[in-house]
Amino acid sequence: MSEESAPGPKESPPAAPRAGSREVWKKGGRLLSVLLAVNVLLLACTLISGGAFNKVAVYDTDVFALLTTMMLLASLWILFYRLSDELWSARQGGLVLFGICTLVMDVFKTGYYSSFFECQSAIKILHPLTQAVFVIVQTYFLWVSAKDCVHVHLDLTRCGLMFTLTTNLAIWMAAVVDESVHQTHSYDSSHSNTSHLRLAPDSERAGSSVGGDCSCNTAICQIFQQGYFYLYPFNIEYSLFASTMLYVMWKNVGRLLASSTHGHGHGHTPSRVSLFRETLFAGPILGLMLLVVGLAVFIIYEVQVRGEGGRTQQALVIYYGFNITCLGLMTLVSLSGSVIYRFDRRAMDHHKNPTRTLDVALLMGAALGQYAISYYSIVAVVVGTPRDLLGALNLAHALLMIAQHTFQNVFIIESLHRGPPGAEPHGTTPKESCHGLTFANQDALHTLPACPPTPRLVGSNPVGPQEAVAIISAPRGHWRRRCLKDISLFLLLCNVILWIMPAFGARPHFSNTVEVDFYGYSLWAAIVNICLPFGIFYRMHAVSSLLEVYVLS
Repeated sequence: MSEESAPGPKESPPAAPRAGSREVWKKGGRLLSVLLAVNVLLLACTLISGGAFNKVAVYDTDVFALLTTMMLLASLWILFYRLSDELWSARQGGLVLFGICTLVMDVFKTGYYSSFFECQSAIKILHPLTQAVFVIVQTYFLWVSAKDCVHVHLDLTRCGLMFTLTTNLAIWMAAVVDESVHQTHSYDSSHSNTSHLRLAPDSERAGSSVGGDCSCNTAICQIFQQGYFYLYPFNIEYSLFASTMLYVMWKNVGRLLASSTHGHGHGHTPSRVSLFRETLFAGPILGLMLLVVGLAVFIIYEVQVRGEGGRTQQALVIYYGFNITCLGLMTLVSLSGSVIYRFDRRAMDHHKNPTRTLDVALLMGAALGQYAISYYSIVAVVVGTPRDLLGALNLAHALLMIAQHTFQNVFIIESLHRGPPGAEPHGTTPKESCHGLTFANQDALHTLPACPPTPRLVGSNPVGPQEAVAIISAPRGHWRRRCLKDISLFLLLCNVILWIMPAFGARPHFSNTVEVDFYGYSLWAAIVNICLPFGIFYRMHAVSSLLEVYVLS
């Protein structure tokens, strides 16, 4: 976990004036870094959006030049930053995975532009090479420095972190625009229309910015071209992951660490986690079944949609059918988890916890992407003219997507605010010992407030192990913990398969033409390409949060 989980120590009265001035300067440093980020981001947004259209005299080479300069400056700042030896493993896995895919994408992009180097601007080859260096340097930086709480050169560090964060957002915007333009250009070409967008580097427009006649006729060139567009979603996710971790580091600049352990993390973080310990096995088994079935559905969908047999509608019916079933079960399970918490006597943790606050903000913010897609789909289906099976399935899928995100967020947020197992109910005093009493009825024990929840058998007559087990049973809340562990594991596995499908290329949003016909391809492609990465990010962050819920249950 990040050191952001550690709140600052309480201040003594004599140090109050100095601490107050320190807080004012801290806010001023943050304001300076935010202003720098906003101005750089607006400049990048202006060039990226302007370079996408032929009617604007901004070429894609100008966009690549800006991004290359930003990545070089951010890499230079990272190299001068003091690296620490601590590790942050909570979100490193996703960052490294997407980083590797981004490097592969840069290799493909370099190979593609190198195929017709004589008629291309050198910046188009320099850009992917610079991005590869930037990804390597930044990933190593986040791997070793994510827990840093810097107390020297505070303003410089804040500005450097914000500039690096802005660089990642600019890369994300450029990737979204480039992917949207490529999809629109492909769609228009298949429908014999003329595209008014320029950033898509298809063969007939590869040299548009320099006036050359470039063509991608060789097989290796076409492999590079298709390969790096296929890997664009991973580049988008990498930028979002890196931006999140950089924001955490920015918040931690100047933070003071408390010496006590109270408030660290969400509760406790054991060194080893057994995923199937103290569960009823129903949740993990059902979740694994859905994971396997989902992989089969994903393969069938990709084969039938990309095939030439015209079986797209059948593939969509299978895809929507599985997703509706999975989302429906996840909604019911999340609701049951919230109901179980109504009987939970553990105290709610209302202490200020920056890490928990950030986790909740990421869950709620990332869910907005899928909310937006779902509401756009609902409007298209309800207002549009088609009334067929696919329309009904699309509507049910959109409604269940909204319900599932809502109730899963409620369950996760409530779980993160619960105390660890064995925490006393809110407002109760520590219980005194009941030694010397013998209980024949375990249920009667819980009517006595002064008795511990797990007493030991006391009596003059010795009893065997079997009799002792019969008399002293498990705590009454044990079944609740097992149910909550099953629920968290089931939701975790379902989120994994719902992440795999869109992350690896499933796009029913374009195969189902309801929204395309209603909004037009250009607008709908922009909506999906902007919002869907947040939905993919939500699934990965939900997996991380549900794993923590499992530990806390």
